[in-house]
Amino acid sequence: MKLAEALAERSDCEGRIAEIRKRIVRSARVQEGEQPAENISDLLAESERMFARLLELVAAINRTNSRTPFDGGRTVSDAIAERDLAGKRRDFLAAIAEAASTRQDRYSKSEVKFVAALSIASLQAEVDRLAKHYRELDTRLQELNWKTELIET
Repeated sequence: MKLAEALAERSDCEGRIAEIRKRIVRSARVQEGEQPAENISDLLAESERMFARLLELVAAINRTNSRTPFDGGRTVSDAIAERDLAGKRRDFLAAIAEAASTRQDRYSKSEVKFVAALSIASLQAEVDRLAKHYRELDTRLQELNWKTELIET
């Protein structure tokens, strides 16, 4: 199995677990004398199977990511950490740029005027650089995911 296939199956398992949870919650309480819409024991058993498979997948994915070279001395895990941090920094700076650039209409000269306390242009340039870096890393990771065999044991 390729790493990308394991990642897709992991996502499916997570979605299935969320769906089972909703179904259990809907059936968890019924009016006295009524039966739940679904058998909760069966749903719990199915959730346990999904959690067991999810554990297998996450362990194999983590093992594969930590042992697969990305470039130079870095592993796929290192590249994922760098990509995720670039995304967080991008979002952080984009929120600051948005707050600084929000216009406020004034209806008279006596109203308080607000001005940006930092350079929005340079902040936006850094946001754009981080977005590009994120995309480039993500593209290389996706490509590698389809070329890498999952290390299952």
